Amino acid sequence: MYNKEYNGDICGHTHSFFLDNFFRRILQNPKKIVGEYIQEGDLVIDLGCGPGYFSIDMAKMVGRSGKLFAVDLQKEMLEKTQKKAKMLSLEDRIIFHNCPQDKIGLNEDVKADFILAYYMVHETPDHLKFLTEVKTLLKEKGRFLLVEPSFHVSKMQFQQITRDVETAGFKILGSPTKKGGRALLVSIL
Repeated sequence: MYNKEYNGDICGHTHSFFLDNFFRRILQNPKKIVGEYIQEGDLVIDLGCGPGYFSIDMAKMVGRSGKLFAVDLQKEMLEKTQKKAKMLSLEDRIIFHNCPQDKIGLNEDVKADFILAYYMVHETPDHLKFLTEVKTLLKEKGRFLLVEPSFHVSKMQFQQITRDVETAGFKILGSPTKKGGRALLVSIL
């Protein structure tokens, strides 16, 4: 199931149907998970966007005056997201960014109101380096929601990610448990 082209457990684009389907929408509705954090006009980043499961709904939420960065290291995932965006006339709200595996690589002047990392931090080769870069992309009063799958990331592994979040300089605002896994909502100290 995983893409062996990359280091670690990167879910391959050939299995993207697991990431965007009717059943997942019932269990993990993007509007319910991120809707309270996004307003029209916001700048939002979807890290590890995959086939656009959250990106499409978040692009609708930011409206015509907002922007969404869909970021993934697999260009095939970005192509799937782009195809969906075009079908729904949302492509003018989305900026597609193909990142390398070792960094996000967005311009440092990008400052987001909200950043989502859903089921992907465990796939990064260096959690602390990744989280430190995320911090540079977040506005001072912005929010960052990090969710990891409890079926894949153990409690001990998540505790390490939590320590890395704090080391990177984030303030933990809460641990919303109804977000589909082990979750942290954070902001900048």
